[in-house]
Amino acid sequence: MSSSNSQQLAIGLLIVIVGMLTMVTLVTSAAQHNYADALSKSILFFEGQRSGRLPPTQRMTWRKNSALRDGLDVKRDLTGGYYDAGDNVKFNFPMAFTTTMLSWSVIEFGKSMGSELPHALEAIRWGTDYFLKSTSVRGSVVGVVGDPNGDHICWQRPEDMNTPRTSYIVTTQKPGSEVSAEIAAALAASSMVFSASDKAYSMLLLTRARVFEFADKYRGSYNDSIGSGACPFYCDFNGYKDELIWGAAWLYKATRKPSQAFAYNGGDVTEFGWDAKHAGINILVSQWVMTNPVESNPFIPKADALVCSILPESPAPKSVTYSRGGLLFKIGSNRLVEFTKRQVDYILGSNPNSMSYMVGYGSRFPQKIHHRGSVIPSIDQHPKHMQCHEGDMYFKAQTPNPNLLIGAIVGGPDQDDTFQDSRCNVAQSEPTTYINAPFVGVLAYFNSLFP
Repeated sequence: MSSSNSQQLAIGLLIVIVGMLTMVTLVTSAAQHNYADALSKSILFFEGQRSGRLPPTQRMTWRKNSALRDGLDVKRDLTGGYYDAGDNVKFNFPMAFTTTMLSWSVIEFGKSMGSELPHALEAIRWGTDYFLKSTSVRGSVVGVVGDPNGDHICWQRPEDMNTPRTSYIVTTQKPGSEVSAEIAAALAASSMVFSASDKAYSMLLLTRARVFEFADKYRGSYNDSIGSGACPFYCDFNGYKDELIWGAAWLYKATRKPSQAFAYNGGDVTEFGWDAKHAGINILVSQWVMTNPVESNPFIPKADALVCSILPESPAPKSVTYSRGGLLFKIGSNRLVEFTKRQVDYILGSNPNSMSYMVGYGSRFPQKIHHRGSVIPSIDQHPKHMQCHEGDMYFKAQTPNPNLLIGAIVGGPDQDDTFQDSRCNVAQSEPTTYINAPFVGVLAYFNSLFP
């Protein structure tokens, strides 16, 4: 996992916002890519990130059961969930954001997913089942499972890891408002996803989303409460207030209850990601206040500012940068589907390097991604248990990874469009769940336009 690939992260996070704002805009350019194939692979990726006991329906078969003892240190079952990136730690803050964004993608674009919709629902449920476990004890929320420092020392398959599986928990005495509120957002958003197909499960998720009350009542940052379990890996640099508003917004969207209304000054609209929610809040809230000019202030103006901040030809003050090849390097958007499509196509291969940054898509894509499970031969190929440093030889090898993590979107090129296909270049070669999640929705959208 690396937080240094924030520029590339912004690409994916921008995409879902653009798509949601411009759904009714007509696209006139011809399709250049197989969006159906990319959609399928972007969802399949999540099976490669699964932790816990894998189901019989597991399609990425080189992955096996892992971390089956998670939670034993606190006498709880904390199995399941997702590894965030190329490591074997379960960071619940970005994992919850991933689940929220997958849910938002389905809410907005589920009807365009066709046969991939059941797989998208499975991906969401793999996260929410775990979050039900993480919030099962009143007055506490699980923030991280696995010792990040111990894990990052070793290069092991998740199936082999024997590093400490410490459970880091926030409580009333040691709060963590950002992780608790983001989990509330994920549960509220996913309750909407399952409202038609599984009413009982939907209601369970919505009921558990009341963990928001815990986040709001006992305010504080998990940076302080769990220390090395969060920092320097997923420190909350932006403060927890945006997560509280984000969580409240999703609860209001799911319930439409006035009690979930909230005050908000709009925030900084030039950032959106697992740590910064202001831009997403403005877009989300603008969706339901468009018809009420009184309620729309300040959300719609802020959403407009977000849009203007990223368009290359806009006279608005710029908070974004573009590579020579046209890749956006910081968030934004409301111009149009055409603009979004150029960003998507860049990631899929229409770029100066003529390569896809999604593993398994197209004829040329990253071969040496920074990902433990992908780099080390699978248990099928190498059944013997590997100790902490026995995987180092595979990390240092110059050969392609033996296991394809299909659908993984890597960090991507730098600002001059240069890409180094190297496991050592973590910022460029490591995939993360929170990059893939927003991409699912926009691919579904373009698939509906270019079937």
